[in-house]
Amino acid sequence: MKHLLNLLAAIALLVWGTHLVRTGILRVFGANLRQVLARSIGNRFTAALSGLGVTALVQSSTATALIVSSFVGKGLIALPLALAVMLGADIGTSLMAVLFSFDLSWLSPLFIFTGVVLFISRQSSNVGRFGRILIGLGLMLLALRLVTDSTGVLTANPAVKTLLGTLSSDLLLEITVGAVLAVVSYSSLAIVLLTATLAGSGVIPPDVALGLVLGANLGSGLLAVLTTARSAIEVRQVPLGNLIFKLLGVLIAAPFVGLWLRHVSPYLGATATMVVLFHLAFNLAVGIAFIGSIGWVAHWSEKFLPRPDKGSAPGARPHHLDPSALATPSLAISCAAREALHQADVVESMLNGMLKVIRHNDLRLAEELRKLDDTVDELYSAIKYYLTKISREALGEEESRRWTDIISFTINMEQIGDIIERVLIDIEDKKIKPGRSFSEAGMAEICELHQRLIDNLRLSMSVFLNGSVRDAQKLLEEKARFRDLERAYATTHLGRLSDNTMQSIETSSLHIDLISDLKRINSHICSIAYPILDSAGALAPNRLRQSVLTDELR
Repeated sequence: MKHLLNLLAAIALLVWGTHLVRTGILRVFGANLRQVLARSIGNRFTAALSGLGVTALVQSSTATALIVSSFVGKGLIALPLALAVMLGADIGTSLMAVLFSFDLSWLSPLFIFTGVVLFISRQSSNVGRFGRILIGLGLMLLALRLVTDSTGVLTANPAVKTLLGTLSSDLLLEITVGAVLAVVSYSSLAIVLLTATLAGSGVIPPDVALGLVLGANLGSGLLAVLTTARSAIEVRQVPLGNLIFKLLGVLIAAPFVGLWLRHVSPYLGATATMVVLFHLAFNLAVGIAFIGSIGWVAHWSEKFLPRPDKGSAPGARPHHLDPSALATPSLAISCAAREALHQADVVESMLNGMLKVIRHNDLRLAEELRKLDDTVDELYSAIKYYLTKISREALGEEESRRWTDIISFTINMEQIGDIIERVLIDIEDKKIKPGRSFSEAGMAEICELHQRLIDNLRLSMSVFLNGSVRDAQKLLEEKARFRDLERAYATTHLGRLSDNTMQSIETSSLHIDLISDLKRINSHICSIAYPILDSAGALAPNRLRQSVLTDELR
């Protein structure tokens, strides 16, 4: 029992080490990997080579699938080229399996020691994240050694020998088990390495090992499909096309497992080496066989998952919170920022509609605008939940600051929506239903303040998008101007009251409340400038640090 538990612990350690390496590399090189893929996809052959290189580094064809799928979802590359990347990605993970099949356990202590020192000393920097990668590599090598030691003890047991002798090969069952293990462990590489180690130790027969390898390949394709199941149709087409490659590859390769064992295996030496080379040969054969058929597979992927007819859904829009992008934190941050800008667009629609309600007493429009506030609230909740799924440890200093900026921006937009909803209710109750109206001078003041709000909202969206210190300074200057205007208009309104202007008397309370609410909205809009100025060192506790701003703007 103890030796079986040791084996299970070693397997868990192998899966965890693979996870550490994959996530660590994505955290350090995530943005650069996306740039490499985006720039090197010129034709199907360069696309396949770029997929091979990136996956050899990331050690996960699933991670590459998620990155490439997001490109297709944003229209940056065509589906056939994305499928070519995936053919190269599968070859890349096969090459890493061959590399890890060598006895590199002597490097494990060095990697773990160096990684721990780097991670503890510089945890929040790229140096610390590189240390995390070294820890993962060390754990993988240590786990493979532990698996070998544990299986050696187990196979020496007479009862285990008897049990293994009763096992018979069932290729379909082996493929199914291999696929399930790859999905559960979130790593086909770990399962292939584990299979090779167990076969090399005599725990499982070679023919069973090859069946498990075919299943692990199938499982990696299925894993990407499951991971993107809730993404946009364009994103889901890439994993589906890759799964088609793997299905066809397994169907073609399965009958030749016996031929490989009889005619090729004797020339490859150790059983473990034979298993990983079979894995490499399988993916090489699939890549060579289907590189010319990516157009056909892309056609069938689009047929199985047709894109929705945009003309049939006039209100449809792209949803930017792509779950598949969460595998690359920097990409997920960009997705959240794009969705936050859409939230601001909805708020702008509410703000524009509010003036129409005030002018034309449109109760139907007021009701539609109040429903838009529900949309703003839903977007805020969705963006917040999406951001919470991004590990803060996975973000660099700049990305972490951007994470905070997005949260702050969406909170302000949500609060602006709530204020507009309350304003609309007041307009209905105190102006439209009683049949009252603002004086001509009062209406002109409201229009002036409203136009400034629209201009400031658009400027705040530019500040949020570009992080311009100059525009952030303008936004805070507009806050001061708006405050002065609000005070001036409140004074002129009191002057109209003293002149006994009937319209001003009837709507006095509403007018004062309205310009106060507009000032509150403007405060939320302008508060978006504070994080930008603070990160530039341009804010003092109670005032703008003018000298720093002047230097920044030069």
